[in-house]
Amino acid sequence: MELKDIISVPGLGGLHKVIGNNKTGFIVESLVDGKRTMVNGTQRIMTLVDVAIYTTEEEKPLREIFLKIQEVEGDKLSVDPKDDDASLRNYFKKIVPNYDEERVYVSDIRKVLNWFKLLNGKVDFSKVEASGDSLLSAEDHAKPVQRTHEVHGPKTEGAKTTATKTRKKV
Repeated sequence: MELKDIISVPGLGGLHKVIGNNKTGFIVESLVDGKRTMVNGTQRIMTLVDVAIYTTEEEKPLREIFLKIQEVEGDKLSVDPKDDDASLRNYFKKIVPNYDEERVYVSDIRKVLNWFKLLNGKVDFSKVEASGDSLLSAEDHAKPVQRTHEVHGPKTEGAKTTATKTRKKV
């Protein structure tokens, strides 16, 4: 299982693995109890690859946070996500020393720690996933796109003129 297959769905709670999709949405399986449910295609979802933590310089991807927790703690967390706010902030300060304390709330820290407990051992955090699978190479992205014709401009070659007269409505 990879981090790009794991999603968080507001309203469902916990994390879910994408099993499949159909014309109206996604079929997801809960990582907590294994129940499968349907998620509407218009419902907001977040893939864990896209989640990042605010720092004073830039955003830090969740994968890097999980790697740091795994490096410091190993398999067991020394702090409980249900602890008081001050101890959670101190613990998170050890993991991410430059996190933005104004934009990262204690509820976010609890969520990250709960997600780590749930995913530890099931997902390899050291595996780097490509965020944008593209068919074009980096060289192709740098090349300017050549325009063959103007879409909305006047046609000068082969433009048809009409001989019909327009009548005024009476």
